[in-house]
Amino acid sequence: MMNSITKKLVSCALCIALGVLLPMAFHVIPNAGSIFLPMHIPVLICGLFCGWPYGLACGIITPFLSSVMTGMPPAMMLPQMMIELAVYGLVAGLCTQYISMKNEMTKLYMSLIIAMLAGRIVNGLVNTCILSTQGYTLSVFMTASFITCLPGIILQLIVIPVLVRILNRNIYRQPEKVLA
Repeated sequence: MMNSITKKLVSCALCIALGVLLPMAFHVIPNAGSIFLPMHIPVLICGLFCGWPYGLACGIITPFLSSVMTGMPPAMMLPQMMIELAVYGLVAGLCTQYISMKNEMTKLYMSLIIAMLAGRIVNGLVNTCILSTQGYTLSVFMTASFITCLPGIILQLIVIPVLVRILNRNIYRQPEKVLA
């Protein structure tokens, strides 16, 4: 029987693998990565399900591995994505740990929305520092972070809480005792 840390390590590794594979499927469609944000989904799930240390690691490792293995994200976008996804995983895990609510779905939605906003704000700040000389404006930030990716945001809000709830109920469920 696997202990809790082993389950979290295995779950984190699966999220990293999904974070590399899922974008490959979406990139068959032009611009689908920036529209549907497929790499964000496993990182957010990891933070919500495994906790902040695993979510943080998943957010850093996933875009790096994906870039090395597939060229996505491109090297020039890699630092921003690593920081943004690290914030998603970190904040999702911290919110799950420190938000105290009886209703599991409400807690998941609150944690997810806070993490999504925190990651986007940090991404905007990082891009402002890196791209300020190249015409990065508030309008560019708002378009990239909230307009272009609206389908991805909606997808995340629909899919992630349901998947994390299923994982919470099935992975950490106590096995039934066998009667001798």
